[in-house]
Amino acid sequence: MIVHQLRFKFREDATEEHKEAVLALMRRTASVESVSFGIVGRHLGDPSEGLTHAYCVGLADIDAVERYMHDPVHLAGDPQIIPHLDTLVIGPDASDDPDPELAGKLQALHERKLAEYPEWARLMGTIPQVRIA
Repeated sequence: MIVHQLRFKFREDATEEHKEAVLALMRRTASVESVSFGIVGRHLGDPSEGLTHAYCVGLADIDAVERYMHDPVHLAGDPQIIPHLDTLVIGPDASDDPDPELAGKLQALHERKLAEYPEWARLMGTIPQVRIA
């Protein structure tokens, strides 16, 4: 199992309607075929970090991760989600897979996605604060 986590804060100009729409889109993404479990809701960590919400999905294996990354539902949601994010912390992810090369394989999948979808890469670049944990 590979657990992928995002923690985030909305932009100041995001209305309650925007926030609810984003969370609904994230819930839709968290329910695609490749996802074993998902949760979207409040971030319960240190309030001083300024993060307000979290997204977490469990994916059975690296093949499921690849399907998830390229799922049409996931790809369609991101352009509607990303413009409302001010801060995004990606990870830390976790896994019970003993493969010592897993982190590198996941990074390679991410790099291939960036190359295959340059518009997605550009859109990610519009988030004011992005950090890999």
